[in-house]
Formats: sequence, C-alpha cells, structure tokens
Amino acid sequence: MAPRVGVVVFPGTNCEHDVVLALERVGADAELVWHAATRLDHLDAVVVPGGFAHGDYLRPGALARFSPVMGALSRFAAVGGPVVGICNGFQVLTEAGLLPGALQKNRDLRFMCGPVSVTVASSRSVLTRAVPAGTELLLAINNFDGSYVCTPETLAQLRDEDRVVLRYCQNPNGSLDDIAGICNRAGNVVGLMPHPERASSELLGSTDGLVLLRSLVGVGVP
Repeated sequence: MAPRVGVVVFPGTNCEHDVVLALERVGADAELVWHAATRLDHLDAVVVPGGFAHGDYLRPGALARFSPVMGALSRFAAVGGPVVGICNGFQVLTEAGLLPGALQKNRDLRFMCGPVSVTVASSRSVLTRAVPAGTELLLAINNFDGSYVCTPETLAQLRDEDRVVLRYCQNPNGSLDDIAGICNRAGNVVGLMPHPERASSELLGSTDGLVLLRSLVGVGVP
C-alpha cells in the first residue's frame, strides 16, 4: 500500500499542488488537508508547503500556528509522525514551537527566487535518512523571509545534536551557519527553506528533490 501523505493547506498556501505532484512521483498517495482539520492520525507523513499562510500577516507563520490543524500536527509529531515544513511551512513550524529559531528577512532585503545548491549535513532526519551526509543537491528557493537565525545556545545545541540537516553551498540569504534546514531532536520534524518539489523533474532543471521526498515516504528506504 502506498504511504499516505497529507499536505496542509492554509488560506494563502500556493505550493500544495506542486508538493502533491512531487509526492506522487515518489510513490505516495498524497491528499490535501484543510487547515481546519483536527485529526491527522490516518496519515503516514505530513508536509506543510510553501506560500503565504493567512497572508503572512503580522509575520510569516504567526497566524497559521493558531489554526486547528496545528494542534493535530503537534500530536502527530509527538508520537513520531514524520513532518516536513517547506519554506513558509518551515516558518510555520518555528512559530508553532515545533522547531527552534526563526526566519527573518533575507540579507540586503531582497526577494530570492532561483536554483540553489545545498549539502546534506545530517542523515538522521526523516528527510535525509536515505541520503549520505556530504551529498550535494540542486534545489530551488523562493522567499523573502528565508534567513535562519537562533541564539548562540540553540546553534550550539543544533550542532552538538547533529540537527542541521542541510547547509547552503553558497549562502544566498545570510542564514546563520549557512543553515538551509534543521530537524528536531527526534529527527521526525524537519524544516527547510529550499523547495524539493521544485526540483522533481528534468523540466524544472533538477530531480534532486525526489531523493529527499523518497526518504520522507520511505520508498526504497531500508
């Protein structure tokens, strides 16, 4: 049976169909989950995609954290359910306290959109468990608030616990320690700013994102 993956949709989300298509390419049965949902226990994994949840009012992800689905997402993650937040989804996960740190405006206050090379820094997350550390991937970014920041204490903890999942090869936005993605202590909650679904077809310029999504859904993963 194909793994069932929910793709959360808030008012303002705009990458949900891209994520569904990419998940289907790696053998998953993907379904859209409206932000009013209160149960996710029928799913094998959940993705919070990119966009502008609730219009990014106040700041990206600040209102989305109060949507009913976030309570269900927290419960799902607490029992080990795989959760991935992409771009705006990463911002939502930090606002909800599922991941530490925050995303602030890019260096030079520039919106960034285009291909970006990242290196897999850790294989202990659900998104990278099938990818050897040191692997370089070509993904895509599309953000204005994409610069990751955290306290020195949090950064030390992320490093000590091997929780930096992806690092930029050439830092495009001023993210601390070149961080492009992190995970929680258990490795089942991951946030990343680059879009793997926008690197899921040769027509998009890269298929490297499929490696990450295969890892997430467990297709071909021991």
